[in-house]
Amino acid sequence: MNISRVIAVRSLFTPRSFTKSFRFPILFPTQSVSSLTTSAQSTPMSSLVEQAKKAAAYQAVDENFPATAKVVGIGSGSTVVYVAERIGQLSNKDSFVCIPTGFQSKQLIIDNGLQLGAIEQFPEIDIAFDGADEVDPALNLIKGGGACLFQEKLVAVSAKKFVVVADYRKKSDSLGIQWTQGVPIEIVPNSYAKVIPDLKKLGAKTVNIRQGGSAKAGPVITDNNNFLLDADFGAIKDPKALHDQIKALVGVVETGLFTEMASKSYFGEQDGKVNVWSA
Repeated sequence: MNISRVIAVRSLFTPRSFTKSFRFPILFPTQSVSSLTTSAQSTPMSSLVEQAKKAAAYQAVDENFPATAKVVGIGSGSTVVYVAERIGQLSNKDSFVCIPTGFQSKQLIIDNGLQLGAIEQFPEIDIAFDGADEVDPALNLIKGGGACLFQEKLVAVSAKKFVVVADYRKKSDSLGIQWTQGVPIEIVPNSYAKVIPDLKKLGAKTVNIRQGGSAKAGPVITDNNNFLLDADFGAIKDPKALHDQIKALVGVVETGLFTEMASKSYFGEQDGKVNVWSA
């Protein structure tokens, strides 16, 4: 795994660096380099992290968006909001369609004036951007905290290139350390009584049916009308092997372990900078 350079926020918005790599025009933010620097020095830490998340998302688009892209996957999460914003600034945005991974990403596509498509229409995707709940140095991911893991994985595996954007809190030496809620697992509803003990036999310390909380009595229902389990395996030594074991269980639709999919991950750091991990 190659951890590439750390880039300051202020370097992101220089039009010259973008136009050297890309041939189509783009509408750049009007905020000046000096105002970004001053803002980063004078804002509280929470705002600095938010600026870094925006910088990471913008940089991910600037460095990876193909000039000839026709189909683009858009995921969900607080950092992906800025991905959709940046893509929405492209002056050629009428030349490609965007595929959502769920309700939030569908709204992001619409709100940023992008063309909405469906994966049933466009099963081959040029590039996809999404967030993550946890990322290890090999770019294995845990996803599904927002209950959209099946559609997120469908878009990710359909993409020629998959890029992750997140904040520094999602970095981890090993999956299961930072994200302690457990591996999200989508299951057929009537299979939970069988799948839960099966997961414990595979080493899960706890397995819970995700509940709707104060907003809903009873379990969370996914966009595919399924249940979600959250299974805590602790630190996961071999994410791919665990995924394969879970996926083989009758009743399991998909797991939130994303292995060997992402090519890069962009992190907004606590100090306002951007850190890039490459597979």
